[in-house]
Amino acid sequence: MRPNRPVTALLCAAALALTAAACGPGDDQAGGDAKPTVAQSSPGTGGIKIPDQLKDKLKEHGIDLEKWKGGEWKNWKKEDWLREAGDYINPIIEGLWDPDRMRDAEQPKPPSVDPDAGKDQGVTDPTPAPVAAKPATPPYHQSVPASGKVFFDGPEGSMVCSATVIKDPAHPGKSNMVWTAGHCVHAGKSGGWYRNIAFVPSYNNAGKPAAQLKGAPREQVAPYGVWWSDWAQTSDQWIATGGPTGGAGAPFDFAVLHVTPEQGSGKSLEETVGSALPVEFNAPAVPKVANITATGYPAAAPFDGQKAYQCADKPGRLSLNSTDPVMYRIGCTMTGGSSGGGWVAAGADGKPALVSNTSIGPAKAGWLAGPRLGPEAKGIFDAVSAKFK
Repeated sequence: MRPNRPVTALLCAAALALTAAACGPGDDQAGGDAKPTVAQSSPGTGGIKIPDQLKDKLKEHGIDLEKWKGGEWKNWKKEDWLREAGDYINPIIEGLWDPDRMRDAEQPKPPSVDPDAGKDQGVTDPTPAPVAAKPATPPYHQSVPASGKVFFDGPEGSMVCSATVIKDPAHPGKSNMVWTAGHCVHAGKSGGWYRNIAFVPSYNNAGKPAAQLKGAPREQVAPYGVWWSDWAQTSDQWIATGGPTGGAGAPFDFAVLHVTPEQGSGKSLEETVGSALPVEFNAPAVPKVANITATGYPAAAPFDGQKAYQCADKPGRLSLNSTDPVMYRIGCTMTGGSSGGGWVAAGADGKPALVSNTSIGPAKAGWLAGPRLGPEAKGIFDAVSAKFK
């Protein structure tokens, strides 16, 4: 196996792998319009200061900032879709993610999966019994304070994933780092980086039903603000081999975002939400893990993406081939939209730690699988932390 090296990712996200559990427009059985969600006309710069470095990078790729904010970001021509690691751009468009656009981003793609994937490859335990996802207890800021949703735009419209605030050793108590799935920032081998990536901690904090969110003020659905990703990294394995079906790249389907507030308050993300989880890069072998709890915002039917849910189960092993790392697998009925959500277990010190994230699941929800975080994941984490020292 060739050496693994972290790759600086440029913001993206895709549909389910094996099926990856992200959500985008498409499934009319999951509610909402099957057509891609089109953003409303975007406001101007709104007094936002654009760093000279970003201006230079935009110019390098022939991008006019005002035109970009006015809608040029919707141009998804293959030759214009930035893919290379150093091409990352994600300028803030103030007000783009309003409550209605956030709500409309949760229309899942039709899942597609090979039900026999992994059965005869490496070490795979029997398929776990489905574990019914249970609603997280609102307010989410108290029950799952590090959890939230990632919103982004792709060629097919607005999409959504789940994510977790994580600790940054370079900034103790003041982290601006978020953990999610690789396919929630990059389309993999056949695409490039997604755009307008933003994290909303404690989305719909009160856990209100979708009907009560129509026309709701932004403060209700995003009580702790909208945080735009100014940098992201994912694995080179995901970029080279990842895709929306079949599970390719799934053992390396993880990403780290660095975020900045759309409307600055002077406080970090961790200070704002009052919580962040450490990441465990040396978790025990799968059979030695007693229990894992996965959290996410599932959006495919029977869910609607507006509320947080959780599944707790003893993990088993899932091996997609004989050369890639074995993945964790748990019984869980969460659906598309839960992708990227944190998996929490006891760390080396016995305290809760992030040990994985939702990556893939079958077409008929019953289980989820996530990567075991090893040297590749730690390399990405360390690189993002070091970049913002």
